[in-house]
Amino acid sequence: MATTSKSARRKGRAVTIHEVAAAAAVSPMTVSRVINGNANVRPETREQVMRAVRELGYTPNLAARSLAAAQGTRIALIYTNPSGAYLSELLVGALRGAARSAVQLVVDSWDGLNAEAERAAARALGRSVAGVLLPPPLCESKGVVAELVAADVPVVALASARFGDDVSHVRIDDFRASREITEHLIALGHTRIGYIKGHPNQTASARRYEGFQAALAAAGIAQDSGLVQQGYFTYRSGLEAAEKLLSRKKPPTAIFASNDDMAAAVVSVAHRRGLDVPRDLSVVGYDDTSAATTVWPELTTVRQPIAAMADSAMDILVRAINRREKDVHMVVDHVVAHELVKRDSVAPPVAGS
Repeated sequence: MATTSKSARRKGRAVTIHEVAAAAAVSPMTVSRVINGNANVRPETREQVMRAVRELGYTPNLAARSLAAAQGTRIALIYTNPSGAYLSELLVGALRGAARSAVQLVVDSWDGLNAEAERAAARALGRSVAGVLLPPPLCESKGVVAELVAADVPVVALASARFGDDVSHVRIDDFRASREITEHLIALGHTRIGYIKGHPNQTASARRYEGFQAALAAAGIAQDSGLVQQGYFTYRSGLEAAEKLLSRKKPPTAIFASNDDMAAAVVSVAHRRGLDVPRDLSVVGYDDTSAATTVWPELTTVRQPIAAMADSAMDILVRAINRREKDVHMVVDHVVAHELVKRDSVAPPVAGS
């Protein structure tokens, strides 16, 4: 009667690895080694375990094994980006990708580290994670990338215009996007357009400025160097740049700030000076972060799908980690589509201005 009851219970549920281990008089770890084809098991022990597997009808839970392996995969997201809106979008996408792949996402800030400290942190990181997602500006650090590559850790650079043979990239075409939004201002009749550059430590900043210059040149508009100010992707740097541009004897009729935080600062300065946006001054930004829709009027901007890019970067990292286990190296350059988002911060210039 007891035997029948035990058999019935077994038919009603899956046999566990612990039951196989007990039947074979070995440890569950030994059973795992046999099931996974580990060569470091004595032939007689292997036969003993396989006999118990056959008698008990044990079937390994492949899905659970796959999940367990994925959960043991640690991917790091390291940031120093000063924009809270940008970081928020970045985290949303990275967390979404990590959840889908069932990997562990390790998030850390390296704010305040000098180049030598960054290299030391990268060396330590290379010993503890399986892959690294590097957003700007860290993705531009040759020292950090070199340390991670030397540690044979797959890296995906996010939103970087630099492309090489060592790391994969997920980006938009910054040159083309910047040119398009500048052409939008020109098509409305603006010829005196101010420009606020992004941080000089990022290649994307240079590409955006080049796109702005190309649009002016194609329209036959001579560039006035006095209408260009340096920014650093922060709201405060946008305030300072906007004050300089709007203090000119003949101020611009439109300002293109190369991220939304700085563009929001331009709107604030305009309001403080009694200027109506967009009647007296058109303002455009870049990225389409939350900053673009928390100011009034809402910003016309370039949508860089940061969350989707971080999500894609996580997928690329997981595939790279899997390929590395097979000793296969592949570098990916994934260009994501951007979008010109037209809102209420832009209008034709007032006649005669």
